[in-house]
Amino acid sequence: MSTDLVVRLNDWFLAHSRPLPWREPGTTPWGIFLSEVMSQQTPVARVAPLWQEWMDRWPTPADLAAAPAGDAVRHWGRLGYPRRALRLHAAAVAMVERHDGDVPSTSEELLALPGVGEYTAAAVAAFAFGERIPVIDTNIRRVEARAVTGVQFPRPSLSAAERALAAQLLPHEDHVLWNASSMEFGAVVCTAKAPACGECPVLDLCAWQQAGAPAYDGPARRGQAWAGTDRMVRGKLLAVLRERDGADIFQALVQRGHVGEVAALCSLRHKRPGERPPGHRLRVVAARFQPVERGPDRTEIAQDRTGGGVGGPAHRRPPAALRLNIVGGVVLFQHLFE
Repeated sequence: MSTDLVVRLNDWFLAHSRPLPWREPGTTPWGIFLSEVMSQQTPVARVAPLWQEWMDRWPTPADLAAAPAGDAVRHWGRLGYPRRALRLHAAAVAMVERHDGDVPSTSEELLALPGVGEYTAAAVAAFAFGERIPVIDTNIRRVEARAVTGVQFPRPSLSAAERALAAQLLPHEDHVLWNASSMEFGAVVCTAKAPACGECPVLDLCAWQQAGAPAYDGPARRGQAWAGTDRMVRGKLLAVLRERDGADIFQALVQRGHVGEVAALCSLRHKRPGERPPGHRLRVVAARFQPVERGPDRTEIAQDRTGGGVGGPAHRRPPAALRLNIVGGVVLFQHLFE
């Protein structure tokens, strides 16, 4: 059964795979590395134009490493999870310092790069260098769970049994193609919410279908929330950074009405009972300070609204621990949201 599954999905991939730019012949290992990091938890339709922009701007690891880390974040656009941009920059620096500016060619070396996890290391080693290694992502886990194990979804955490199954299914030949085809099949046909079983080339082999397509009854699967989360707040802040045209970040937040919005979003959720919600210090700033003018030395003056409104004493900007920290034009979120 495993041989038929591999052959059929490989044939399907060769006939129906999406024409993604990093699949073009001649794509460098750096281009594949970028695509893998950018595509994590992000639809490839959103990734493709930004990937091309990054390849044009920074065609090698050395090019990105030579740029300020803030440039990587600014050019991350609205791709989400902006820390990935900082991790890409750190990985590029490590490639320059440890590998003469090249992307390392083994999964072990890739895993040693900052910000690179097991999936990314395996995917780059396989797709860029042809290493025979199972690549295990959410799509592949779902395909193998349905086709072989006979369940609708895999369990939330990767298990030893899944690792063993992935290694068992990996063919000695066409192993790179199998990794690509099973991943693509899960993304396009054997999807989580609406699998297109009528278009499935392995429907007669599918253990889940043969069992009557039973509903998932394992541990609860957590969804990716957005509204009211830290990710949403960070997105708002990054949008202000990109659009502020040199204006002070705090003033830009006030002028565009984002301080109150961000503060309200921060108050929506608590991590643990009794714990202050994410962004508590930002809300303190929003409640107490409003930039009103600049002093003779161009230092911003802020009005303290806790001592009697407009007539209260004026103060200089709140200390760094209580306001947005700007380094190279990039918000450092760890003091606010971690």
